[in-house]
Amino acid sequence: LFAYFRSSEHKSRQNYLKLLRHPFEDYVLNEYAQAYLSAHGLASRHLEKLSFSEQVICQGESAWAAYLERLDIVTPLAVRLVTEAALLGSVISHGVSPELIILSDGAPQFVLFVHALCWIHMERTLRKLSGETPAQLNEIEALRYQLWAYYQALKFYRQDPSADDIPAFNRGFDAIFAQTFEDNAPLNAVLKQFTNHKAELLRVLEMPALPLHTNAAESDIREMVTRRKISGTTRHDLGRQARDTFVGLKKTCRKLGFSFWQYLTSRLKHDDTVPLLPDVIRQRAAQATVQALPAESACFVAS
Repeated sequence: LFAYFRSSEHKSRQNYLKLLRHPFEDYVLNEYAQAYLSAHGLASRHLEKLSFSEQVICQGESAWAAYLERLDIVTPLAVRLVTEAALLGSVISHGVSPELIILSDGAPQFVLFVHALCWIHMERTLRKLSGETPAQLNEIEALRYQLWAYYQALKFYRQDPSADDIPAFNRGFDAIFAQTFEDNAPLNAVLKQFTNHKAELLRVLEMPALPLHTNAAESDIREMVTRRKISGTTRHDLGRQARDTFVGLKKTCRKLGFSFWQYLTSRLKHDDTVPLLPDVIRQRAAQATVQALPAESACFVAS
């Protein structure tokens, strides 16, 4: 329903969480931050120095750095983990659902909340295998055929989902990707990656509205990548902010079915020819949520 662009200098998880937190600058160590630290194995000597609540600890990076220094949390790994946890706590405290589904290409910084994987990116690991013998080539091609047949079945499932079909999809996944082949270690390694990420690849069974790939996001970002290749970056931060803002508005108008030119003229004339985009997004998101939920469900799904 919308596209948002904000250029930055890093691709780290901290940077991604800061983008989700924007425009706020607070740090919160709540129960979600505590669970994050436990899951990522923060050393107990550091964990016992922290207290967890919904209270805002501080505002801004310099104040946060001073807070960690006072607690004698100074090792790079500990600083990174605690900072990521506090950013995650802040993001959730500002209303982002902890059940938010993030569909990505598998880059580590995006493995947050409820993570889902792009099938197209995963298939590339299989496509890259060259095989050293005719037998290995045949095994790789047979697996690719089975993968795409399974992928087509998932596409049909999205159109007409049924909970009764989920066990069959789980069995089918195991039948394909739990195979092992003699004298084909590279193929076995790739299949192991699929089985390790089974839950993320089959997230669509829980949320049929979820895309199976990241093609839409790849298409959205292509213009920015092309601009960067041709012109590099902007001379000033304000120019970069203006570029990011207007590309996001243009892409959002396209997704919502509005003319970007009409949107601009409507805003300059201060009329209501084109409605406020946030209002349209909220309305369509509410409609999509109602359509995606079964009649007896009363939960909220964030996607």
